[in-house]
Amino acid sequence: MSEHINQMEPWIGPEEKQAVIDYLDSGGWLTEFQRTRDFGAAIANYVGSKHASVVSNGTVSLFAALKALGVGQGDEVIVPDYTMIASANAVLLAGATPVFVDVAMENLCLDLDQAEQAITPKTKAIMLVSLNGRAPDMEQALALARKYGLWLVEDAAQSLGSFWRGKHLGTFGDVGSFSFSAPKVITTGQGGALVTDDPDLFDRICKIRDFGRERSGVDEHISIGYNFKFTDLQAVIGIEQMKKLPWRVARKKEMFARYRENLQLVEQVTFLATNLEDVSPWFIDVLVPEPLALKQYLTENGIGSRPVYPAIHSQAAYQCNGSFPNSEYAAARGLWLPSSSFLSDEQIDLICEVIAMYYANGR
Repeated sequence: MSEHINQMEPWIGPEEKQAVIDYLDSGGWLTEFQRTRDFGAAIANYVGSKHASVVSNGTVSLFAALKALGVGQGDEVIVPDYTMIASANAVLLAGATPVFVDVAMENLCLDLDQAEQAITPKTKAIMLVSLNGRAPDMEQALALARKYGLWLVEDAAQSLGSFWRGKHLGTFGDVGSFSFSAPKVITTGQGGALVTDDPDLFDRICKIRDFGRERSGVDEHISIGYNFKFTDLQAVIGIEQMKKLPWRVARKKEMFARYRENLQLVEQVTFLATNLEDVSPWFIDVLVPEPLALKQYLTENGIGSRPVYPAIHSQAAYQCNGSFPNSEYAAARGLWLPSSSFLSDEQIDLICEVIAMYYANGR
């Protein structure tokens, strides 16, 4: 194979380059100002939220959300056992305790029935991760939170461009979090955003991200806050990326459909049920026997892939006891295939041919 196919690459084009040059030529101070506000407004408009606050990364956004909701020492937050570890780490950073719950096999998202069983008098919030654009029954999730008087925090880091029954993920709960790290569907290198319709919550988030200041740029601090601010240099890239988001969302759906069609006769490869009317998968994820062996074969053929997350309870940083069979199954079988938006149909066909050949040879 003449050219290596990476599992994922950020797509920064001439428009972003020119926007950075124009910004620098304008004498911008790099730190956050009007471009950051414009980027936040673009995010809020796209997802259909009243307010958006852009912060330095997605982990920070989750921490700021929890702090703004008053989650802290002595509190518990329900977290899916199968997710990026930042979801749980943000809970610890806020001073609370993550309580891990298994995921449902049909979508690898929080099992809401098991989540209800895990609620205790100390439970303050549910962190619902819409993994790879897929979500559980969001009406059930909302009803569960209301029934027990809990906050619903949506970790929608992988779900920009994905919906549940026509409503954008991240906008169902009290607050939703997004990420713009390098592998995401749009990127600013690092970055995150919080969206909410609650003006008081939004005001608390703004203070937490800016030293607890009453007004930006004025050193009068009415609460404890931090420096989680963004930069206008990143924002000018983000604004250009947002202009390309509708096309990228559509392309991700096309890619997933092509992979699924090409591999439908390879019985060793399983795709999760995915409604492409609503879901725009961030990564192309499959479940296969011995994914590390397939990964090695793909590498030998010039194709990148990436193992999925380990179950959090099994990681050295946590090492928790409990029963999490679905999380463990997904972690043991999952593999992310090449997922860059600019992959051509021909490249996808080639990747699928290599996978089919691997299994046809009795692997």
